Amino acid sequence: MVSVTRAVFGDLPLGAGTVEKFQLQSDQLRVDIISWGCTITALEVKDRQGRASDVVLGFDELEGYLQKQPYFGAVVGRVANRIAKGTFTLDGKEYKLAINNGPNSLHGGVKGFDKVLWTPRVLSNGVEFSRVSPDGEEGYPGELKVWVTYTLDGGELVVNYRAQASQTTPVNLTNHSYFNLAGQGSPNIYDHEVTIEADAFLPVDEVLIPTDLTDCSEPDGRHRHHWSSLGWKAQLGHPHGDQTPAHSGKNCSPSTASLGEIASVQGTAFDLRKPVELGKHLQEFHVNGFDHNFCLKGSKEKRFCARVHHAGSGRVLEVYTTQPGVQFYTGNFLDGTLKGKSGAGYPKHSGFCLETQSWPDAVNQPHFPPVLLKPGEEYDHTTWFKFSVA
Repeated sequence: MVSVTRAVFGDLPLGAGTVEKFQLQSDQLRVDIISWGCTITALEVKDRQGRASDVVLGFDELEGYLQKQPYFGAVVGRVANRIAKGTFTLDGKEYKLAINNGPNSLHGGVKGFDKVLWTPRVLSNGVEFSRVSPDGEEGYPGELKVWVTYTLDGGELVVNYRAQASQTTPVNLTNHSYFNLAGQGSPNIYDHEVTIEADAFLPVDEVLIPTDLTDCSEPDGRHRHHWSSLGWKAQLGHPHGDQTPAHSGKNCSPSTASLGEIASVQGTAFDLRKPVELGKHLQEFHVNGFDHNFCLKGSKEKRFCARVHHAGSGRVLEVYTTQPGVQFYTGNFLDGTLKGKSGAGYPKHSGFCLETQSWPDAVNQPHFPPVLLKPGEEYDHTTWFKFSVA
């Protein structure tokens, strides 16, 4: 049985609207979601003793979410993650987006889906949010109708994303919650044990764009993948079809388009197929943290993506998704300056994100799983966050 209650969370400045909070409660979970950015503001989970703690980073008041902050709990779009140099070309036309992250466009631009008021509709076991992104919003082509639905089922929070476009446009939607299974406000996530079911990942350059694999000599001997080798099929009518050759050995694509590297996790810090304790793992491999896309196998069917276990509390988070990738981010840019819930400071590595999504810069990478949505099609993806104790 799930209860759903609604209340006023706060008013936007200059009479721009009222933000509501929706509380979903089952016997195992309590989730608070606001209509500003479809943002998860609290998620209470019991530990092995039955004590509930809030395991997501965020703010007590609306003002916290209106300030410059790192997308705590929000839905990001129209295109999550980075687009190199904020440009892409569709049907011979170049589109220029706002540059808001170094030289790139990040998470939909200056005013993405996280910074708008959505229209709510209460369901028996959750809440649906909807909005229309107008043609040209943040530089993207076409009007986009979007629905984001949160539902509870026992210990599982289910997030479904749907979208319909009036003209061809890239679409990539995710939720940017930061988790700490010890409870938000805990100083770090080093004692979390992480597993990610991925054989490949995307190496990135210094501005966190997938590395351009123009040198085919492969001096490091790493095995290369093509996305179709991971089980993904070209979408019918996708402009690049399935024609891009698998990039292995010295078989170079003749295309002048950038060719993002898809690398095997084998023998690297990115091999998380067996559980690793995060702090020890970062030390062992001399890694500053993760902010990388892991390439999931498969199809658009529900499948296991990741598992995080916090031994101290017994809390376990398992993530399942229909998406082709997950961005694992360890809060590398948190610096303790933001004051969160109950006055908590959020220092570096005090939360982690598992952002299920399409691959970064995919609109510029013809050999990545396609991200273009055409008129008459529907974007439809679901992610399941399953909480338990062990």
